[in-house]
Amino acid sequence: MLRVCSAFASRGVLLIALLLAFVFAAAADVAVPQLTGRVVDQTGTLSSSDVASLSSRLRDFENRKGSQIAILIVPTTQPETIEQYSIRVADAWKIGRKKVDDGAILVVAKNDRHLRIEVGYGLEGALTDVTSRRIIDEVITPKFRSGDFAGGIADGVDRIVRVIDGEPLPAPQRSTSFGNEVDDLGPLLPFGLFASLFVGGILRTMLGRLLGSAATGGVLAAIAWFLAGSLGLALAVGAIAFALAFIVDLVPMSTGPGTGRSRGGSWSSGSSSGGGWSSGSSSSDSGSFSGGGGSFGGGGASGSW
Repeated sequence: MLRVCSAFASRGVLLIALLLAFVFAAAADVAVPQLTGRVVDQTGTLSSSDVASLSSRLRDFENRKGSQIAILIVPTTQPETIEQYSIRVADAWKIGRKKVDDGAILVVAKNDRHLRIEVGYGLEGALTDVTSRRIIDEVITPKFRSGDFAGGIADGVDRIVRVIDGEPLPAPQRSTSFGNEVDDLGPLLPFGLFASLFVGGILRTMLGRLLGSAATGGVLAAIAWFLAGSLGLALAVGAIAFALAFIVDLVPMSTGPGTGRSRGGSWSSGSSSGGGWSSGSSSSDSGSFSGGGGSFGGGGASGSW
């Protein structure tokens, strides 16, 4: 009986040891970082201007082509290979459009001296394994060997963009979200406030309060649509412009010395703070970038330097 108990105890200890080994092995895997922007550098290799330049280039490419490209720099992927790690990144970030699967991720493990281009299903016909390997060997790693990581990544991105540009993909849809568009239009908001008052004053004189205010909203909405390409933001700007143009004459104005107010206008030599408009702008992505739901199947290529 004692021997049986001892055998069960030994097997229990062995089972616990194996479970702990699996737990520690899983815990040792490098965590996939949060997707905070088109460029995620956990090593401090790229300067803030490098990150801003790359992010702007990738954002413009996405707006024009629809395809998403992201860059990740980590110190190491150990104990995983870069192939194992990069597919986990792809599964977590979901770069590229859903059902189009036109995403690509450049992963650099700096301390390991390894890198990989992970390619979404929809780009495997253009950004093939062979093409990806040539970009790594001929464009990126020569500059990495000389210590020019920013140059290697920038040139690699340029080559990837040129390859994807040659692939027929669905045209990008105009966004109806306010995220990046508000950031981009931030410096124009004071102009929008002034334009609402100025244009509204003219149109109300010509068309009357209601029609003039509606026309003001339409003009400002069209301008916002042209600048940001966002229907949702255009509608919001139009509504605000309409409201400002409609109520501006209802707000009591100062009639002290040096000021004047005519029947059709609301102008005075004094100025108001305006209260809620800001001309501040945020950094390149500011956490507003997210993957579009793209899928990956392990296509791409790896290299080292």
